[in-house]
Amino acid sequence: MMFDRLVEHLASFGDQIAVFTDEAHTHDGKLTYAELADRVAARTAELGRRRRLLVLETRNDLSTLITYLAALAGRHVVLPIPADGDVTAVVDAYDPDTIVADGTVEYRHRPRHDLHPDLALLLSTSGSTGSPKLVRLSRDNLNANAEAIATYLDIGAGDRAMTTLPMSYCYGLSVIHSHLLRGAGLILSEHSVVDDGFWDLLQRHAATSFAGVPHTFDLLERIGFEDMTLPHLRYVTQAGGRLAPDLVRRYAALGQARGWQLFVMYGATEATARMAYLPPELAHDHPGSIGIPIPGGSFSIEPIDGMADDVGELIYRGPNVMLGYAHETADLAMGRTVEELRTGDIARAGADGVYEVVGRSSRFVKLYGLRIDLQRVESALQAAGIEAICTDGDGLLLVAAVRQMDTAAVRPTCTAAVRARGDVAQLAADASGLPRAAIRVVDVDEVPRLSSGKPDYPRLAELAADRAAPDAQRLDLRGLFADVLQIDEASIDPGQSFVDLGGNSLSYVAMSVRLERALGHLPSDWQRISLRDLQTTTRPRRWWGATLETSVALRAAAIILVVISHAELYTVWGGAHILLGIAGYNFGRFCLTPLPRGDRTRHLRNTIAWIAVPAIIWVAVALIITNDYTASNLLLANKFLGPADSMTAGRLWFVEIVVWTLVALALVCCTPIFDRAERRWPFGIALAFLGLGLALRWDVFGFGLGRDAWFTVLAFWFFAVGWAAAKSTTAWQRAAVTLILAIGIVGYFGNPDREALVFVGLALLIWLPAIRCPSAFTVAAGIIAEASLFIYLTHYQVYPLFGDHKVLGVTASVIVGVLLTQLVTLVRTWNRRRTRGRSDVRRGLALGDEPLLDQGRGDDTVGPDQAPGDHAPPARRGR
Repeated sequence: MMFDRLVEHLASFGDQIAVFTDEAHTHDGKLTYAELADRVAARTAELGRRRRLLVLETRNDLSTLITYLAALAGRHVVLPIPADGDVTAVVDAYDPDTIVADGTVEYRHRPRHDLHPDLALLLSTSGSTGSPKLVRLSRDNLNANAEAIATYLDIGAGDRAMTTLPMSYCYGLSVIHSHLLRGAGLILSEHSVVDDGFWDLLQRHAATSFAGVPHTFDLLERIGFEDMTLPHLRYVTQAGGRLAPDLVRRYAALGQARGWQLFVMYGATEATARMAYLPPELAHDHPGSIGIPIPGGSFSIEPIDGMADDVGELIYRGPNVMLGYAHETADLAMGRTVEELRTGDIARAGADGVYEVVGRSSRFVKLYGLRIDLQRVESALQAAGIEAICTDGDGLLLVAAVRQMDTAAVRPTCTAAVRARGDVAQLAADASGLPRAAIRVVDVDEVPRLSSGKPDYPRLAELAADRAAPDAQRLDLRGLFADVLQIDEASIDPGQSFVDLGGNSLSYVAMSVRLERALGHLPSDWQRISLRDLQTTTRPRRWWGATLETSVALRAAAIILVVISHAELYTVWGGAHILLGIAGYNFGRFCLTPLPRGDRTRHLRNTIAWIAVPAIIWVAVALIITNDYTASNLLLANKFLGPADSMTAGRLWFVEIVVWTLVALALVCCTPIFDRAERRWPFGIALAFLGLGLALRWDVFGFGLGRDAWFTVLAFWFFAVGWAAAKSTTAWQRAAVTLILAIGIVGYFGNPDREALVFVGLALLIWLPAIRCPSAFTVAAGIIAEASLFIYLTHYQVYPLFGDHKVLGVTASVIVGVLLTQLVTLVRTWNRRRTRGRSDVRRGLALGDEPLLDQGRGDDTVGPDQAPGDHAPPARRGR
């Protein structure tokens, strides 16, 4: 049994590859089983021989894997938590002896817990750390479940699995256990399936499988998975919630056509992950079924009064059933208290032995991938002195809470009700483990009840639906996205992301700053996260700072340097070349996305228009009121058409480079050959274009460009550095781009200070995704970065107006650019709303209705408590 003699088991596979990773402290990104066994043994010795209760902060990296296996090998009891999880409740309840975070071991005190000999692993029942209720699992549970999964998936030594799920989640751990059991390989990855890096790793290491929850398959729908060529893929597994039957059929058929299989699975943490699976050959005829019991397990149906004879509660028995629950430290000394698992699901068994779940018998619901005990939430509210009942609806946790009363006036007090409402939402969030945005509180005078006196849960759902429309204080990102992207709010699907909706490098800055304010933080890679998921990531705002993306900070700093240098307040050249690298960086992020080729091309075309149209309009204005430009500037082609001897006509060289570079790349991107190649080798293609840029930089082709190339499209290699940085997903790739930058920059300007400034700026772009800084600085940097285009366009005409007052000239240049940016945004917003209003009137007249000219934006108001789904189009509200 693997977990009884873990180090010996790992060592028995010798030179077979156990782990594939891009981490630097491995040999060629690979670790053999023998090497893994040695590292696990060494870490086991570090943890000591006395059994400990160990809380492990998990990431899908080698350090976490080694520590986890070492803790099991040393017979310690492991409690894995997500790296960004809140451990307060767990630490308070269980007082762990040791906490391992960021690879650092903190020995809090000498081992002093009474731990049952069979106890090996503790997992949260809900997949979060918001509740101290834990599942107690033994080594026998782990062995049995790993063996069953490895058997029905037929895992062999040649298999290699992507770690798509966190190690704190029973599904993610089951992938690791089952593959290590059979000597198969693990490809450690923190990437989402929407990341280019995920597919790069999958292709490079010839992965044979990956696992997904229903949301994973929503993402696969958006990135063109059906068109991918994955010759090594053998199977895909799905669990973590019900996948729609039509999707089961579709992916099963796709797999059959492409040579891989789809395994739909059913399980629970209480069963060490898995209870049933649907054999791939049954997916077409039974897409809504959970399948058959796993090897070694069995189901039975317990009749329920009032239901058909063949329907009842699903009961599972097998060696992978947990020892029992733990609620406090004393429970860790208990042995087995559970012999069978009452799933709480209502099911029926078909004549062919295939089981189907048709409903729920208990007050457990599944929201946002978490299993929520509604009774526990109600008890927590009651303990806090709040009379309330809970149910689920529209994908949210609904709470009916009795209003707090002013005893002096015997009436609801507005301030008290508002305060209670906020408290109720936070208490319900804490008790359930859900984000606060997923809670909808309905204030009531008394709990709705049936004639029998029992709570009337259907009535609560009706009250929530009735009050959803006028409630304008909950977070809804659709209005925010519509304002920034200048699109019709009704056309926004909550399943779409910023990238899906056509977001580009210019709108990105405004969006990132406003999201920071709305959410209280900025999730990593937020631009590819759906609106629905973004609305569940709210956090309390920290007084000491906010997240600012490095690209935004650099953009703000660079444009300030450009203005300062041109106004001769202080000469610090190099800002424009940093901006050129940022332009390439954003090209890689927002134009070369996983979207279909047509969408890519359209987004690129829109990005060009966002830059070129304002530039041409401003040049036209400047031609009327100044002598600064010539007709060739209207075409943004002074470097092509001349006049070459004009001191002012060449001022827009940066805009010309960006626009014509994007035009050329748009022509390349629309070709099927480039599109396929870039999707398969995103970093390699970026590196190839960087090589082309460097060839021009060193005049390999003998064009005799000289130093004039600094300010022409032949400075493209800075753009390509940013592009390659955006596609760098590993440390060695970032190191390679940095090395190329260092080699290329030396001697480029003939000014070491200027070269050092550009190198440092672009190196920060390559290595540092974001910084923490005071909130006021974040807002200011965001405003300036958002206005960088208009500051660049207009500052040439602004600062000369102030003569020798250079500080005022620089300040005025920035202010004018910011104001002009805000004015353009307001005009675009006004025009969009006017156009939408006319469309609404025409649609209303076509339907024979009165025009709803006074409807306003009451339902669109953004507030801190707005939950996903609160902002539905009026037609779906049932008004």
